[in-house]
Parts: sequence; C-alpha cells; structure tokens
Amino acid sequence: MELSGCGTALVTPFRADGSIDEHALYSLTQWQVESGIDWLVACGTTAETPTLSEEEWLMVLRIVTEAAAGQVPVWAGCTYNATREAVSRARTASRIPGVTAILTANPFYNKPGQEGQFQHFKAIAEAVDLPVVLYNIPGRTGANLEPATILRLIDAAPNIEGVKESSGNLTQITELITTAPRSFRVYCGDDNLALAVLGVGGAGLVSVASNEIPHQMAEMVNAALNNDWPMARRINRKYFRLMLANFWETSPGPVKAVMAMMGRLQEHYRLPMVPVAPSTRGRLERLAGEMGLLVHAPREEGDLRLF
Repeated sequence: MELSGCGTALVTPFRADGSIDEHALYSLTQWQVESGIDWLVACGTTAETPTLSEEEWLMVLRIVTEAAAGQVPVWAGCTYNATREAVSRARTASRIPGVTAILTANPFYNKPGQEGQFQHFKAIAEAVDLPVVLYNIPGRTGANLEPATILRLIDAAPNIEGVKESSGNLTQITELITTAPRSFRVYCGDDNLALAVLGVGGAGLVSVASNEIPHQMAEMVNAALNNDWPMARRINRKYFRLMLANFWETSPGPVKAVMAMMGRLQEHYRLPMVPVAPSTRGRLERLAGEMGLLVHAPREEGDLRLF
C-alpha cells in the first residue's frame, strides 16, 4: 500500500432525531474529494462509531464509498474489543466495493498486553485480503501497541502494511519509523504532531482538522512530503490553533460545532457525546471567524445546503 498524504477521519452527521444524515454525509464526502484530500477514513474515532449499530456502520461505509466513487481510497474502521467480532466486521467491510483497507484499533476496555494485541491483530489480518492499517490510540483504548509488537506483526501478516500512530509519543513513533521496513507506512494520527512525524519519515497524516479545512491540510502534508518545508510550516502556523481547538473538549465535539457554523452539517451528537459548553462554542466561533471559515451563515435546522 504505497499511500502517502493526508486522509480525513470523517465525522458522522446526525439529524435532530438521532438518525444518520445520509445526504449531509454524502455531500461532505464529495466535498472532501473535490478539495484534494488523499483518502478517507469512515467509521473511525471521529465518526462516533461506538454509538453506531452494525447496520448503521454498514450504511456509513456504503455512503462514503459511493460518494467517493473510486476517486480516493477509503479505509473502513473495524475496531472491536472482542476479536471474533472485529474479525467479522473486517470480513464484512472487505466485501464492500470501494473499501481499500481496514483500519483497526487496540481492543478497548480489555487492556490486553502485547501478546494479546499481537494475537488480536494477527487474527484480523489473516481474515481478510485487503491491506490492514493498525491504529494505536492508547488514550482512548487503555492499551499501547509497542514498536516491537508491530515488528512481530509485520513478519506474521504481510498484509499489515501500516499504522496510524496516535500515542502522542514522538520517541516511540520515531523508533518504529527507523526500525520497520521502509515499505511499512507510519501515519501520524495527531494534527498537532504532523510535521514532526513527517520530519522523521512518516508517510502522512490521518486528520481531524481536515474535516473543516481539507484543502489546507492536504496542501500542508504534501508540501512536507515534497520537502517544501517553508510552505508546510506556514500552513501549520496559520491553522495550528484550530488543530488544538478541535480538542478543547472531547473530539468530535469541537470539530462538529465548527462544521455546523460552516453550514456543513447539523450539530447533533449521540450520547454519551453532548454539545460543547457555551464558553467553548464562543471561543470556537471567534477562532473560526478569524480564520475565515465562516463564509456561509450556519444553516437552520432542516436547511440542507448542497455543496
């Protein structure tokens, strides 16, 4: 999987009644593609995936792949803390036309050790023919996937071709980049560390901020990959506050709030996620205004603008 650049960890738009807003998701996907994003991640952390039923999870994958229409790769998030269920979902996702890779995170809540994670990821990889991208996000799952375990997995399952690293541990990420085979792709999972990870040899970024600014994030990442560091740093400097603001409260609260201000979706969540606090909302609106993101007035409930 020789894929580099910037991918978007898509949000899932909901309606006021809690149902998935299919039209908003379709339009959002098309806008991402038109804006030059390099690939899309459906049903990742930012998508509020733990609140989706299996039927809804399938619906999101199908909408995103249909809207992407083969123009960019689509990774399907297939994370579950029971290995048998994770294997089942990976097999199901791999049969959807347009899904090009499986993204699967550490088993959550169970907190397995390194051997448990090794067996878990190996079982998923052996169950599918598609490339598998591991997803290390210990802050969400309670388990850290160590470089030595990833190296074992690379040897055990040839279709494990990359990792989205969201540990925030630059030393660990650098160790992996410098010890893994050159063909293995390490993707940064934190916008605020993107240039640092790219600087030590990362292959790209899976971004939250690109939900709001897909063109700018793709331009920044690809500038860095092409060794145009002055441009990459200029874009990073301009939008770094937004990258941090998206985590002023638990993601995807802030990013969905800003996207609603931009008129890209209706701001609805599923419990246990709730809207951001009024004070946070005010700060987000001021920041988005300063960055020129509020070109369109926020749309009223039920007013779905075509993008």
